[in-house]
Amino acid sequence: MRLFLLSAVAILVMSGSQAAPASLSVADHPSIQAALDANPGKLVHLPPGDYEISAKIRLRGQGGGLAGPGRIIQTNPDQPHLEIEDAAAVEVRDLTLTRPEGKTETRVEAILAIRCRDLVIENVRVLDNWSNAGTISLRDCRDARISRCLVRNYMRISIDDRTRSEDWGYAFRCSDGTAISLDRSSGCLIEGNRLIEERLVPTREVRDQYGLGDFVKKNPVKGKIVNDVMWNADYTDAWQQGSAIVVNAPKDSTMTRVLGNHIENAAQGIDIHSDQVIVANNIVANAFIGMKAMHGSRNVLITGNQFLRNSLWAIGLMPGTGADAENSDGGSIVANNLISGFGHGDAAWIWGTERSPFKFDNGQEADDPPLRDVLVQGNVVDCIGEPRYRYAVIIAGGQDGPQGLRFAGNLFSPGTGGVANVALPE
Repeated sequence: MRLFLLSAVAILVMSGSQAAPASLSVADHPSIQAALDANPGKLVHLPPGDYEISAKIRLRGQGGGLAGPGRIIQTNPDQPHLEIEDAAAVEVRDLTLTRPEGKTETRVEAILAIRCRDLVIENVRVLDNWSNAGTISLRDCRDARISRCLVRNYMRISIDDRTRSEDWGYAFRCSDGTAISLDRSSGCLIEGNRLIEERLVPTREVRDQYGLGDFVKKNPVKGKIVNDVMWNADYTDAWQQGSAIVVNAPKDSTMTRVLGNHIENAAQGIDIHSDQVIVANNIVANAFIGMKAMHGSRNVLITGNQFLRNSLWAIGLMPGTGADAENSDGGSIVANNLISGFGHGDAAWIWGTERSPFKFDNGQEADDPPLRDVLVQGNVVDCIGEPRYRYAVIIAGGQDGPQGLRFAGNLFSPGTGGVANVALPE
C-alpha cells in the first residue's frame, strides 16, 4: 500500500510539471511581453516579485492570458498596464497592478479591453491608478466577467470640460475617476469586487485645497439645462464626478449583471445607462449618489442592495439627455433594498437636507420622454434619530413627470416633511 501511495504521488508530481512547463513562466523570458509572445494561447505565469514596465503589455488572439501573483509597476503615466484587444477567452488573474510614487496620476486605464469575447479578469488588485478614465475599462466586449478584484484609490483632480455642449457650456475643476467601466458591451458580469477610494473624499478641506467646483471656462451663452444661480456663481456643487461602476451606451449595451460588489466613498456608486440590467446584493457606502439609472435605461432590476450614508439620493431613476422616443426609461423594478443612515455621508454638507433616499425625476430636456412603469416594493428606509431628509421619496411633477409608478409593501421612515412629496400611487 505504501509503495502504491508513493507511486501515485510521483505520478501527480510528474503530471503537474507537464501541465506547467518552465517555458510558461515569465522567469524564463526577457520580459512579460516576450513570454506572452512566445506562448500564444497559453496562460503565462508571473512569479512573485516586482516587474517594472514602461510600455503597455498587449494580449491578443484566442485563449491564454497572464496569471500572478507578481506585481506589475507601470512607470509611464501615459500607458496602461494591460491592453487586451480583439481577443477571445483570455484570462487575467491574481496580479497586482500599481504605479510608483510620483507617477500615480494618469489619464489612462490600468486594464483596457477592446472588442473581446469571454474575457475573464479575476482577483486582480489595482492600487493607486489615479485616473479620470475607467481603471478597468471594457469597450465593445461580449460576455466578459470581472470578479473578486480590488480597485483602491482610482480618482484624480481633473477638469470637466462641457463647453462644447449647448446643454452645459462651462468647464470646472472636479475630482473624477471610475473603478470599472463598461461601454457598448453586453452579457457582462461584474461580481464580488471591492472598489474603494480613500484619498479624495468630499470634505470642505479637499474642495478648498483644489478649488473643486470652480468654473475655469464659460461660454458666452448659458447652457440650456443650467440654472441661473449656478451660472452666475461660476460654481457647481456637482464636483464629485465618476462612479465606482458605470455601464454606458443604452442603445448598444444590454444584459449586464452587477452583483455583490462592495463600494466605498465613490462619487456615484453604480451608474446605469443600459437595458436589461440586474443590480443586486451590492453594498454602496458613503457615495453622494448610491445608484442611478437614466439616459434610456429600460428593464432594470434593482434588488437586495444595501445603501449606507448616501447624501443626494440612494436610488434615482430619471430620463436624461440621452433619452428619446426610441430610447426611453422605465419598465423597471426596485425591490427589497435597504437604505440606512441617509444624509450622514461625507458629502451631506454639500447637498443639505432637501434631498431624498428615493428620487424619481423628470427629464433634463423638454423632449425627453417621461420615466414610465416602475414597480417599487418591499424597500426599507431606516432612520434612527432626527431625519436628515425632507421626504423619503420625491416624485417630480409636471407634464413630463414620471408616469405609471406603483408602490407596495414599503417601509419608509418619514422625513421632516413626511413620507413623500405626493401621495404614493399604489
